[in-house]
Amino acid sequence: MDGHTRDELLAEAIRLRRQGNSEEARRRLLDMVAEHPGDAEVAYQTAWVHDVVGLEAQAVPFYESSLSGPGLSEEDRRGALLGLGSTYRVLGRYTQAVDTLRQSVAEFPDDGALQTFLAMALFNTGQHHEAMRILLKLLATTSEDPHVLLYRRAIETYAQDLNDTV
Repeated sequence: MDGHTRDELLAEAIRLRRQGNSEEARRRLLDMVAEHPGDAEVAYQTAWVHDVVGLEAQAVPFYESSLSGPGLSEEDRRGALLGLGSTYRVLGRYTQAVDTLRQSVAEFPDDGALQTFLAMALFNTGQHHEAMRILLKLLATTSEDPHVLLYRRAIETYAQDLNDTV
């Protein structure tokens, strides 16, 4: 591919996506997938660009491929798990979204974005109590709002059981 290394080509495709030239990035990444079919990083970036251009259904197999074996950095693995879970949710595949995002939160319990997307998927499956518990706990533990901080203990208590009036 033009005498450039795989890393150079991948960096250029990522740069194109970041600059808003997603269709060109997508075209280049699809070429790279054809040349590097087992490359988890290329698959992840290909999934991501498909999401960016609104081709969520086409993103799914690339996310799944990127996560099927080794090859992703921890940061990219987080991103791929979030991307896959979120994409399942957008496609109405709520059970798969919850399953993927639960696995993600178990693997990365400190990741507030994963927790937030899990809460959204739980909402979509009618698991409102658990969704609200996750969001309240996240709010209580991450907010810097002085008014939230003032009531942090109460919010954390209610996060355990919203039906509790004490």
